[in-house]
Amino acid sequence: MAGAFVVGTVLVVVAWKSYRHGWAPLAALACAGAAAVALTCALAAPVRADAAALDGRIVSVEAEVTSSSTIGSDGRSWFDAQTVLIGPTGSERALSIPVRVGIDGLDGADLGARIRVLGQVMASEPSERAALVVFASSAEVPAPARGLFAVAATTRAEFVERAARLPEPGAALLPGLAVGDTTAVSAELNDAMLTSGLSHLTAVSGANCAIVVAAAFWLVALCGGGRRLRVLVALGALASFVVLVTPEPSVIRAGTMAALGMLSILLGKPTAGVSVLCLAIVGILVADPWLAATPGFALSAAATGALILLAPSIARGLGRWLPQVLALGIAVPIAAQLVCGPIIALFAEQQSLIGVAANMLAAPAAPIATVVGLLACLAAPVPAVADALAAAAWLPAAWIATTATTTAQIPGAELLVVPGLATSAIVLVLSAACAIVLCRGRSGSVPPRSLLRSASAVLVIALALGGARVVLDGPLAVVAVPEHWSIAACDVGQGDALVIRSDARIAVIDTGPEPEPLSRCLGSLGVDHVDLLVLTHFDLDHAGGAAALIGRVDTVLHGPVGEPEDRHLLSELMTGGAALVEASVGQSGQLGTAQWRVLWPRAQQAAFPSGNDASVVMEFEGADLPRSLFLGDLSATPQRLLAASGMLRPPYPVVKVAHHGSADQDAGLYALLDPAIAIVNVGIDNDYGHPREETLDLVAAAGAITLRTDLQGRVLVGRRDDELVVWSERSDAGDAPAEVGGPG
Repeated sequence: MAGAFVVGTVLVVVAWKSYRHGWAPLAALACAGAAAVALTCALAAPVRADAAALDGRIVSVEAEVTSSSTIGSDGRSWFDAQTVLIGPTGSERALSIPVRVGIDGLDGADLGARIRVLGQVMASEPSERAALVVFASSAEVPAPARGLFAVAATTRAEFVERAARLPEPGAALLPGLAVGDTTAVSAELNDAMLTSGLSHLTAVSGANCAIVVAAAFWLVALCGGGRRLRVLVALGALASFVVLVTPEPSVIRAGTMAALGMLSILLGKPTAGVSVLCLAIVGILVADPWLAATPGFALSAAATGALILLAPSIARGLGRWLPQVLALGIAVPIAAQLVCGPIIALFAEQQSLIGVAANMLAAPAAPIATVVGLLACLAAPVPAVADALAAAAWLPAAWIATTATTTAQIPGAELLVVPGLATSAIVLVLSAACAIVLCRGRSGSVPPRSLLRSASAVLVIALALGGARVVLDGPLAVVAVPEHWSIAACDVGQGDALVIRSDARIAVIDTGPEPEPLSRCLGSLGVDHVDLLVLTHFDLDHAGGAAALIGRVDTVLHGPVGEPEDRHLLSELMTGGAALVEASVGQSGQLGTAQWRVLWPRAQQAAFPSGNDASVVMEFEGADLPRSLFLGDLSATPQRLLAASGMLRPPYPVVKVAHHGSADQDAGLYALLDPAIAIVNVGIDNDYGHPREETLDLVAAAGAITLRTDLQGRVLVGRRDDELVVWSERSDAGDAPAEVGGPG
């Protein structure tokens, strides 16, 4: 889908140019470009087909590393490589295909190094650049990087080490700003950069290349060099920069566009930006057609086109109220945001609403941090100079990090959306409306009055709806919540987060994968303080949002601790004032007028030391609270043991279905529980197929009505006149309560 935006951009430019200069020549060029791209794909097809035949096999792979490494969500180090030999051990054959390799740590896998790995391979989709994905079980580096690549790797490593000695904020961010190395950036800072729309600053892009080219161009001009010398030196600096930051596809793409821009200056046609952009897009796609399917390529091409075509018009529009220099500075991030927004909406679950303002604050510091940081990297042979330059580059890096963390904390800084074509179309309409209102022609001309009125109406309606949502989610959130709820299942995506209320006392069972959705849910319920937090186990989808409750919890009841990260989370909660208690069978307590009991896990059990099958199972019951059972992520085996334990007191009118409705359930347990309502905490479009059809059938056979957060959003359950009552955010009945038969 992202590639469609690139193709669409090229076609629009071709149509515009053709309208002005004649259809035939440009149409012929477009067809020739498409044919060249198709030919590249056709030539690669037989080799990729041979590679696909290895799908699922354990093979030996010898390859040359072609990218820097990144840490994936699975904790592995991932990088791209070009194979030399591949196949079952002892019968490898020469096959040159791009692969993606995942390794649990490997020193020396720098760009240009020769690696040998043993692991299972998986064939990728035809639209992906890597023909195979290799999950390495063992690896070695028989031939480390040599020549320029070795020098570049050593230089980068020394710079990262030097930056790490500087204080935070800014130390971890500096290598990313200067050379695109984000290995030291924490998850919290990375999330803040994404929320504030500043993550592009740490990705080597056209902006970084432009800064390097401009700095070299200015330096030669300062020394009195002519135009030809300036361009040649700038191109040399650009080539060196590409080698330093690793010439992977995204960097080559950005460098190619910058080089073509320099070429247009050398030819004396600096205004031929649109033609240069189209030439760069076609040339890159001919060389590597698979880039058309990557969001990065679409964003890079779209942002460059926005700077060429849209930013000047927006600057003229803003120039009616602002000085020209300031208007141009503001127009650049606005143009990029307006054009890139619809593309981002295709694949991202959030839209930054503070991105333009954050970029305006951070933009002045980015070139300084990039240029001075790059000089500090290159000055490594002279430590004193390198230390001084790194310290100088730290200040703008710290400013950018502070801008990111501060703006990300602003209420409503980002909007959670469902990615896809529908969301992209909505963002596209809003972006087009903004552009129409802001733009002015070269002579100050305005768009047609009818078009301007339509765009203004769209923006007024969007602002009204957005303002109403902010008010309803903020000051009026509690007003929209029914008074008699006692159990809330928060919509936090693929994860569990439930809130129990009794006599104004609050218990929270699990926190979901992220702090923000949990904070939003608690805020809408009017919950500021939590008396009891139950962490059934420490998987990310159950404990990832716990940071939202630090300093707001009295007691934390938790399952068995397995990893050091679990202890770190508990330590943070304890530092915030919470008392820690490890849960085991037989523990009980009071929540307002309700009582709670722990029914699982057994203390010191060897069979289920930690994880899903050691999830804390809780029972709640009170005068204002229906008897309820919360099963965590128990699988069928511990469910059977729980049913046979003698601890249960059926019937349970409300049951939280185990493990988001996975297929691993015990039908006998649910028949014994005899629920009237079964709650399933589950996210939209999860990769596991939750909830499974067989589980939904099992719950229905037990006589329960299923309430799903993926379909109904936040679900509230209460009791009125001894009948259970349900409210949901999304249902055919709207906000009207649905009464459920049976005793509460």
